Amino acid sequence: MTDRFRRQDRALIWQLDHETMRIEPWGTDSLRLRATRGAAIQEDLPGALLPPGPDGSHTVIAIGTDGASIRHGALLAQVSPEGRVRFLNSTTDTELMAEASPHFARTPARHYRPLSGDTYRIEARFEAYDGERLYGLGQHQHGRLDQKGCVVDLVQYNTEVSIPFLLSSRGYGLLWHSPAVGRVELAHNGTRWTAEASPQLDYWVTAGDSPAEVLAHYAEATGQAPLLPEWAAGFWQSKLRYANQAEVLDVAAEYRRRGLPLSVIVIDFFHWTLMGDWQFDPGDWPDPGGMVRELARQGIRVAVSIWPTVNALSPNFEPMARGGLLVRSERGVPAHTHFIDRRPEGRVYLHVYDATNPEARRFLWERVRAGYYRHGVALYWLDACEPEMYPSTPDNLRYHLGNGLAVSNLYPLLHARAFFEGLRAEGEDEVAVLTRSAWAGSQRYGTIVWSGDVASTFEALQVQVRAGLNMGLSGIPWWTTDIGGFAGGDVNSPGFRELVVRWFQYATFCPIMRLHGYREPIGPGVFSGGPNEVWSFGDHAYAILREFLLLRERLRPYLMAQMSVAHERGTPPMRPLFFDFPADEACVPVDDQFMLGPDLLVAPVLHEGARSRQVYLPAGTAWQDGWTGSVVDGGQWTAAEAPLERLPLYVRAGASVPIRAQSESRDPGTATA
Repeated sequence: MTDRFRRQDRALIWQLDHETMRIEPWGTDSLRLRATRGAAIQEDLPGALLPPGPDGSHTVIAIGTDGASIRHGALLAQVSPEGRVRFLNSTTDTELMAEASPHFARTPARHYRPLSGDTYRIEARFEAYDGERLYGLGQHQHGRLDQKGCVVDLVQYNTEVSIPFLLSSRGYGLLWHSPAVGRVELAHNGTRWTAEASPQLDYWVTAGDSPAEVLAHYAEATGQAPLLPEWAAGFWQSKLRYANQAEVLDVAAEYRRRGLPLSVIVIDFFHWTLMGDWQFDPGDWPDPGGMVRELARQGIRVAVSIWPTVNALSPNFEPMARGGLLVRSERGVPAHTHFIDRRPEGRVYLHVYDATNPEARRFLWERVRAGYYRHGVALYWLDACEPEMYPSTPDNLRYHLGNGLAVSNLYPLLHARAFFEGLRAEGEDEVAVLTRSAWAGSQRYGTIVWSGDVASTFEALQVQVRAGLNMGLSGIPWWTTDIGGFAGGDVNSPGFRELVVRWFQYATFCPIMRLHGYREPIGPGVFSGGPNEVWSFGDHAYAILREFLLLRERLRPYLMAQMSVAHERGTPPMRPLFFDFPADEACVPVDDQFMLGPDLLVAPVLHEGARSRQVYLPAGTAWQDGWTGSVVDGGQWTAAEAPLERLPLYVRAGASVPIRAQSESRDPGTATA
């Protein structure tokens, strides 16, 4: 049996029946497993993992008659002679996860179904464990925090962000290191990962004593998020859409007149001449450089929406088509999106640039540099970057890196990379890009993800709370939503005004705070929604929103301190209660509250008409009500008052977080317990 195993450098190799498996150390307390029925393990496939780098910890490989093992720090992998793999915590000798037990009449735990060329449809099956909780997987709209029992498609859609990383309550993290379209089934009788087209199986496992440790290992392996720029922690004003330069300047002037803080103003789509020109329409934007300079003098940054689509009428289309810089079709017409543009009138077929091609990324950046950056715009909103296609048929796409089934999920990561590297090459050291999608490792390119075009309903707000927490547990610390939801909100409706207030309150404590939406009543022109500024929802709502804007300003130093921790350790600033209170089992089922950093507990109001809610205060500390200053012991539920003017907030005993304004607080500017 020992002839099935061998050591190669620091890796353990197993071979049997035309299958080769390689397990090797890949970062602190982490191992990477690759396996194939092809000729050899491929080393240069696209993915999220960075090179492992030097590691001082000792790797121990043992080969015997009853199998082999490889230990790297706290993680141990055991391989049977037949090739079944188990992962254990080497310090406690407890099983973390294991491939499904073999049976002669069943599909093996690692299954390869040959496709064309050197690709396979790959399945990997693992044991299920009673009581295991599973988090992460990016952002999904199923409304669950614990995803045990869910079936999740591994594919990018508007509002659905696929990041194939799982954080387990059993003390491990698993990255399914394949950009292929697929799915994961987290059933009670087993877990199954599927890649629809890939040359090999590839996943990464890490062990940790806490969720924070697991996420630190994951950030080390896939890249640290940069330090969030200070300006990005402020308030972002956006709507669909500001139609011209004068409108943008008028909105900024009104914020200044009212004494309201404003960090970013966003210019949405159709500000361009044609899709794929990547430039301002001079008729509506006669002096974009002057506009950017004027706003900069007020401390306001300008962001512009950029789509990855190209109209065949654009002068850029022919050089991109001739140069192989567009996504192709395996069969049929090459266009992939049916949408409108400035011309011709009505619907037009649009083409998608190929972000997986380095030359295409360079071409795009040079056009963006000429069309926007030279005017002073250094903040970009990468909309529709899944990329959005109708219909979605990834098997019919041919990217530079391969067939769409094999590589599609990489697109948003590489699209963000084009802007990150372009801005860095220009000498910009504070880079952030707002994107509608992401993949594992996107955080290293300064990606801010927002939750896409969600509905303007309380039900959608409830879902966003869980989606945002899972996004943080997937390694993306910078996240936000469209305050008020994207579509369906009438600014004159009392019900919608209440929703905006409650969503605004919640967003005050999100990593990024951004007001956006396509509001009713719809205005004249193409996609000209109604007003969407903080004063647009009536005097009562405005008074509340103004106070929360000022609260956000007071919180910015605290928030930036949490962003520093996210940069250094991968700890999300916004996280579930169990993250900070692992010893309190009562925290586990709580999925509609969260911690912002270690000291501030936020309990958003998520139901229409609610004026109170139950709040769980974790054990091990006392808690001070952020508004009244009253102190409550932890380890209990409390009935918290929640008039429309506020949401329940609690500060950990001994901490100082500036909830109340100085005139309201006994300890000026703080709530202190």
